[in-house]
Amino acid sequence: MRRLRARPGCEHAVESAWRAVAEQIGELAGNLLRQLLRDAGDGRSFVVVTEWADDSALRDYEIGPVAARFAAAVRPLCEEPAPDSYRVMRDPGDEAPGIFVEVSVTVPAARLAAFTRGYAEVKARMAGVPGYLREDLLHEPGSDIFHIFAEWRGEAEFFRWIDNPAHAQEEAGPIASFLRTDFRRRLFHLATHPTREASTGREIDVHTTTDVLIVGAGPTGLTAAVELARRGIECRVIEKLTTPPGQADKAIGIHCRTMEIWAEQGIVRDAMDAGIWLTGNMVFVNGVQTHRMSWELPELPYAHLGLPQYETERILTERLATLGVRPQRGVELVTFIQDDDGVLATLARAAGGGGETVRAKYLVGCDGAHSKVRELLGLTFLGGLGRFPQLFMLGDVDVDWDMPEGHLLRFMHSTDGRMDGMLVCVPLRGESRYRIATLAPPRFFAQTGGAEAPPGFSEELAAPTLADVQAALDQLAPPGTRASNLRWSSVFRISHGIVDRYRDGRVFVAGDAAHLHPPAGGQGMNTGIQDSWNLAWKLALAVRGIAAPGLLDSYEAERRPEGEEIVGRAVRMAFTDELDREDLKRQFLQEMSMLLSYSDSPLVGESVSPPDALAADAPKPGDRAPDAGGLHRRGVGHPLRLRDLTCGTRHTLLLYADGSADEAAVAAVEKVCAEVRELASGELDAYLLASPDASVPAMLNPPVVRDTAGEFRAAYGVTGTALYLIRPDGHVGFRSQPLDADALRKNLQLVFGGAK
Repeated sequence: MRRLRARPGCEHAVESAWRAVAEQIGELAGNLLRQLLRDAGDGRSFVVVTEWADDSALRDYEIGPVAARFAAAVRPLCEEPAPDSYRVMRDPGDEAPGIFVEVSVTVPAARLAAFTRGYAEVKARMAGVPGYLREDLLHEPGSDIFHIFAEWRGEAEFFRWIDNPAHAQEEAGPIASFLRTDFRRRLFHLATHPTREASTGREIDVHTTTDVLIVGAGPTGLTAAVELARRGIECRVIEKLTTPPGQADKAIGIHCRTMEIWAEQGIVRDAMDAGIWLTGNMVFVNGVQTHRMSWELPELPYAHLGLPQYETERILTERLATLGVRPQRGVELVTFIQDDDGVLATLARAAGGGGETVRAKYLVGCDGAHSKVRELLGLTFLGGLGRFPQLFMLGDVDVDWDMPEGHLLRFMHSTDGRMDGMLVCVPLRGESRYRIATLAPPRFFAQTGGAEAPPGFSEELAAPTLADVQAALDQLAPPGTRASNLRWSSVFRISHGIVDRYRDGRVFVAGDAAHLHPPAGGQGMNTGIQDSWNLAWKLALAVRGIAAPGLLDSYEAERRPEGEEIVGRAVRMAFTDELDREDLKRQFLQEMSMLLSYSDSPLVGESVSPPDALAADAPKPGDRAPDAGGLHRRGVGHPLRLRDLTCGTRHTLLLYADGSADEAAVAAVEKVCAEVRELASGELDAYLLASPDASVPAMLNPPVVRDTAGEFRAAYGVTGTALYLIRPDGHVGFRSQPLDADALRKNLQLVFGGAK
């Protein structure tokens, strides 16, 4: 039995939703009865009654797709469930097993008023009967049949009352005439609740549903949730940790590409206010400076930001809250199963808080290096999980030395060409404050007894001391360097590897759940954010039913090669001074993910004739779409940037025309845009970027934006007529010169092939 209370005016819609699934329930194995009954005293309250041959049949129904579809259909039609919404034949814990009594009566319309008065009197009288607990009067909509569901403490007390004609007549007298003419009585013994967890006895609420369940509330999971919520997709974020971290024990470097993503999400100013700029880096080998580079490149939209991960999580959590979603802490994934329609996950709450099962259309594992999702999927690390043999330590200290502010400093020691010492110092917010990373003193390895220490941060080993930090500085930093004010320290082991696949049916892994690598270059958190940035817009289309069949496969096709490249590069750099000194700038841009391209993706394409019609340095299919300024839109008193047009959650079609463009081709743009918008189910914005000398019809749709300064033409290498399709993640999905509407449609069908 499940109680639902419809929102005002939604009563008929609830009945329609029930009719849509009732026949499907009847076809399930073990179903004996399914009814939608209405509370006789509250016309907005309904009770769903299903009867099953055994516990197994009921369990299969409750965790299956039919129950999930009904729950999803009535959720927007009903008020939030109350604590007593769910009543079933269940074991009442330490109390003696109870029973339910169902009495069905037929009440002709002419006698309804008399029955209603009599029943109210009977209910009041029954309150004083020993062993009687409660009851409901329910009505079959559209009929004259009523059901009384009464709960008793036990069978003996019920029969003691029913076998005494005087007592039964005394309490039931006002409706005795209905019972004598046409009634049916059934007795049910309360059995074990099939959704009570066998090992712990915790009650399970099996009817929670969501579109996407995200496991893990770190930067990767929070990014996925923000992007889904921005698109109106219902998501739920669970996190095993009961409280968020409060110290800088993880990633502290924010790449330029991540800053661009945060600008889209509306949090880049918050990040800049909370962080500091990392302005450059210096490398020393055996005390000799080998190179120095400034990271303040004028062509970059953002420099490299230093921001502790706990601040990143705070900012993302606050942004997510503005979208109506809050991570649920102290909730752990226990297990899950999936079928063609969705995923059923079993969760457990901390400190004996019980458990529940959640039915979701998709599940995303963002639960870090020790991922439960990865474990349950049986994902393996390709080539095995590698571990550096050394133990490392981290510390948050003040450092007194004569070094340039804002620089990441790397000190290496080499003996006979082999690196045997390293020290990395990253500036933190605060005067002379640094995060240091170096080899842990030998005593820590001795404490492990020579056995493998677990990967990640170690809670078993004692925290390094200020003296340990000072010893590392004495060995590798410039003479006279002093450390003070140790705020926090820890020992950790570096692991590295990448899983064999990023997707298994309706379940995905992202971030450290999918790839592990050394912290060189600060790649871990930034790569995880980009995983979610790539996946979320595709999941949103799939949830809405307008995604092409292969769209979700493109997540692995695009992100896994990038993960492999980053893991390999980070491992090579972690304990060496391996740098391409001939092109430090390009290497830095690569580290900042500004050169990331999905050129091998099955989603991207082009139609360029002749093949060299576009400039060689123009953005290619799969490349990050560069920004451009100097744009003018009528009615706007200041210049625009291209990002002003491409920001948001949809695809953006940029059509270009200059003075040499054929007028007929320009005039046809309006029809092309209308067609592709329909193909994309409205998930596409379009603009015509026209050079100052281009002739454009006055009432043209799409909107016209003038490339007044010629920056778009220069950045994208276009002439005549051309188009660029920019994906929601800011990468080029398709390009053509001249305009090729047929090729554009074919490309869009790779994304929106599911559109109706």
